[in-house]
Amino acid sequence: MNNRKLMDLHIFETDATAIDRTGADALIPVQESNEIIQGIIAQSAVLSRGRRLQNMTSRQYRMPVLDMLPIAYFVNGDTGQKKTTNQAWDKKVITAEEIAVIVPIPEAVLDDAEYDIWAEVRPRIQEAFGKKIDGAILFGAEKPSSWRDDIVKTATAAGSVVTLGSDLYTSIMGEDGVIAKVEDSGYFVNGHMADISMRAKLRGLKDTTGQPIFRSDMQTGTNYTLDGAPMNFPNNGSFDKSKALMVSGDFSQLVYSIRQDMTYKLFTEGVVQNTDGTIAYNLMQNDMVALRAVMRLGWEIPNPINALKTDKSKRCPFAYLKAGV
Repeated sequence: MNNRKLMDLHIFETDATAIDRTGADALIPVQESNEIIQGIIAQSAVLSRGRRLQNMTSRQYRMPVLDMLPIAYFVNGDTGQKKTTNQAWDKKVITAEEIAVIVPIPEAVLDDAEYDIWAEVRPRIQEAFGKKIDGAILFGAEKPSSWRDDIVKTATAAGSVVTLGSDLYTSIMGEDGVIAKVEDSGYFVNGHMADISMRAKLRGLKDTTGQPIFRSDMQTGTNYTLDGAPMNFPNNGSFDKSKALMVSGDFSQLVYSIRQDMTYKLFTEGVVQNTDGTIAYNLMQNDMVALRAVMRLGWEIPNPINALKTDKSKRCPFAYLKAGV
């Protein structure tokens, strides 16, 4: 996400000095910063399913990906000549981009000695970060230009898309269904991510005897799994059902890395502007402070070559179900 599209915080020169990370140690201890990172992962359905790589030490993270398989040959007789072969790697690059959020807080709230600011602010920061991350990776919503194509666009280019027909079960589990699309690329589905409206569709599925396929348990509720793989229903507002009802795939092929140069600043003077230039808050006039949280991360789909699908333009570890016309 391009943080320039967020509300900009402008600090003007005044006699008062803005409180930086050092001055706010009592408010934002180091362990709280680490909790925010873990919280973002919990709130992002994509990051919770994906595979985290080691932290980035610079803006870009290069990783080798197998791009050419070795070929074995039969040797013709005892004196037959053995042939040579090649094995090659391609390099994919993860580029860290910045995500930021600004949380204005009334000073009256901060004056309350019993008030736990993080108990209220943390969930809102987590939700904002998770929504932007999931939307950008799944659907390309406001994604940075340096990031790769989103999952839906990548799957579309590979032909890994199924339009929902009259039989939902066949559209997902059939020979030409969503799961089969992933398997045709040489991958096994280990997770599904779906719009919350899919819950009702799945609850309505019945077997040949008229019994619900997804049976409800009084204690645990309905267990949503497809072909043994668990399902996520992101409720952070990121899932765009106009583009996909469900995304299935091998989520170990969705890798991400966090560039841990996160910063937190508490501002007591200045204004918070909307993207159209209008003033949302005047911190001094409204008796408010503003907490700004920033992080940087990047992601990639390695998609190494395999024996079943050597054409990388047609190989994709993800497929998706879209609504019928």
